Formats: sequence, structure tokens, C-alpha cells
Amino acid sequence: MSETRLNAAEVQEKLLKGPYHQWLGLEVEAVAEGEITLRARFREEWVVNPAGGYIHGGILAALVDLTADWALVAWTGKGVPTLDIRVDYHRAARGDLRVKGKVIKVGKQVSSAEAWVYDAENRLVASGRGLYAMPAA
Repeated sequence: MSETRLNAAEVQEKLLKGPYHQWLGLEVEAVAEGEITLRARFREEWVVNPAGGYIHGGILAALVDLTADWALVAWTGKGVPTLDIRVDYHRAARGDLRVKGKVIKVGKQVSSAEAWVYDAENRLVASGRGLYAMPAA
């Protein structure tokens, strides 16, 4: 892989154009070669069960997908639609979340990237991998 094409500020600007990303409270913490780290600020609306207070798996899946996706966006500078995604849930999640994404393979038509979601205590709560359609050159 070569240098990152977009820096953290550029990714943050592009990312926050999406209302859903704004609602999730996403902040770009770091962008490096083929990697990205995002933070998602907790919202009460994420809670699936008030008695347990844990976050709905759909929020975790969305964070896996969009973080893997944005690792590729930072690389290509263009949107990369999701073709397929797999998410594994490891433990109940609560509070603010940090998500790390990493490009695994950049292809001409399809690329892959992974993401890991961590809770406020830095425990892995979910992880996954996605396949993404690459933009025409």
C-alpha cells in the first residue's frame, strides 16, 4: 500500500456529511496507511434493553461496516459500497465506543477490510469483515 490519500480532518469532513454518521456522534481519532480509528459517543437510543443497559447489535454492526468502509474511503478518496459483511458479537457493549478499521486487500473491483469495536474499558465487543465495491479508476 502507498500513502494515505486523505488525512483525519478530511475524512472527518466527508464522514459528517452523512446525517446517520452525525447521529452516531462519530469522531475520527486517527487515519494511517490503510487504517482508521473512530469514536462513537453513546446515545440512550442505542439501548436495546433498559434493564441491561446494553447497546443493540445493529449499532455495533453499523460501526463495523462503516469503519471498515471508511478505512477504504481514506485510502481511495471515494465511496465504496458494501457488498457483504460479517459481524461477530463478543460481549454486551455499554457507553462510548472506539472502532478500529484496517484495509485487508485492495482489489480492482472488490476490496476487503476489517473492524473491531471496543467499549470504554477497551474490551472487544464486536468485530467483523466486509467486502466493498471499488470505484472506477
